[in-house]
Amino acid sequence: MPGTRRSSLVGAVLLVALGLLFLYSNFRPGLDPWPLLSRYWPLLLIFLGLGKVWDQFRPRDGLQAGRAWVSGGEIAVILLLVIAGIALSFQTASRRLHEVEAIDRQGSEPVRVHIQMPAGELKLSGGANKLMEADFNYDEAEGKPETSYYVSGGTGELDVTQPGKKFHFGPTHNDWNIRLANDVPMELKVDMGAGQGDLKVGDLSLTRVDINMGAGQFTADLTGNWKKDLNAEIHGGVGHAIILLPEDVGVRVHATGGIGSISSGGLKREGNEYVNDMYGKSPVTLRLDVSGGVGNIDLRPTPKRQ
Repeated sequence: MPGTRRSSLVGAVLLVALGLLFLYSNFRPGLDPWPLLSRYWPLLLIFLGLGKVWDQFRPRDGLQAGRAWVSGGEIAVILLLVIAGIALSFQTASRRLHEVEAIDRQGSEPVRVHIQMPAGELKLSGGANKLMEADFNYDEAEGKPETSYYVSGGTGELDVTQPGKKFHFGPTHNDWNIRLANDVPMELKVDMGAGQGDLKVGDLSLTRVDINMGAGQFTADLTGNWKKDLNAEIHGGVGHAIILLPEDVGVRVHATGGIGSISSGGLKREGNEYVNDMYGKSPVTLRLDVSGGVGNIDLRPTPKRQ
């Protein structure tokens, strides 16, 4: 009937979509819809807001008022459902893969190690019989991690990267377990986009460490039998960084940037620096420069491991 105002179907479409999503997850036990909903629910508000803007600025006349045009809110919900369907198709169709990699050093050269991980969980430690031994567990959609090693100017260059997708929608299954040789002099650089990192590097023969973390949490364990000085830079983004520090060698931590809070763990504060009792007394010194965006830094002096 001309002039009849049609009620919006946005609420009904959302209820039907949510019901279908959870019904589908019952038939696919491997699909967990909660992480997707908890992470991306603000998109619903954004799309509904854009739909309201569309309704306000859409041309109207007497003839159009009587037609059952689809509202901006309904268009927004439909677009959101299409995007969610694409994301779920990636999540359910991707296979879980496992790769093992081992790299030998070509001589007695020192090595620069660069690890780039877009998102996931990284475990890094020493104890490898070769230069590097690694296990990669990842979804096919993430792309296969790639390793390369070459010698340039008397220095080895070890790179571990992942050239897969750059935009992550939904849960990510990407777990790396990398072990490096303890007795090889090396510089280490780790770049992580988002996720969780567990870096136990105190047993390695390091002279320099650079850690760049985007979003998430990481633990950097620097306890070990240090025989040389170490310079380290740690850049944190949104998240929480736990740094385990040795008590038997001198430690100086310089902290700057928009860090949410710093827990010093008993270290003495001197301006923007934190030092332990052994600083300036031991023959070996660990110097850390820590900067961050929005996040917390937890400095924890730790007794020497037996």
